[in-house]
Amino acid sequence: MEIVPKSLSKEVELSNIKYMETKLKRSIGIWISSIIAVVFGILTIKSGGSVLFGADIYREAAGNYVPFVVWFNFMAGFLYMITGIVIWMQKKIAFMMAAFIVIATSFVFVIFVIHILKGGDYELRTIMAMTLRTFIWLVITLYLSKVSLLLKKP
Repeated sequence: MEIVPKSLSKEVELSNIKYMETKLKRSIGIWISSIIAVVFGILTIKSGGSVLFGADIYREAAGNYVPFVVWFNFMAGFLYMITGIVIWMQKKIAFMMAAFIVIATSFVFVIFVIHILKGGDYELRTIMAMTLRTFIWLVITLYLSKVSLLLKKP
């Protein structure tokens, strides 16, 4: 057993308390970003899953849905939730995950627009939903780019 001088022992104890306090503090931006990401993920999985795996009534209600967009959004919903948790944990990799979501969503959005320009069927609400997804993840990514220096290493 190692004997630590009393003065050093108090310093280590204070250091641990300060570390724990720092670790537990989350800015309002981290709270908002992580909650939005997780809730958005749950809603995305629910809506996409009901069209893909639910009763015919859900597919009929979806109208002229585009299967590759629905599949992408359904799978992305899981990544949204994981990213939200990583944001909550304040890990530096959260920025890269959010940036990946923006890039992937933008890529699928471009392919979707090409589908429309070629005369493919679509719903106006899909354009609005993809715009909203891209915007939300762009805002989260920009926020994380500003605070990423403060976040913990992966």
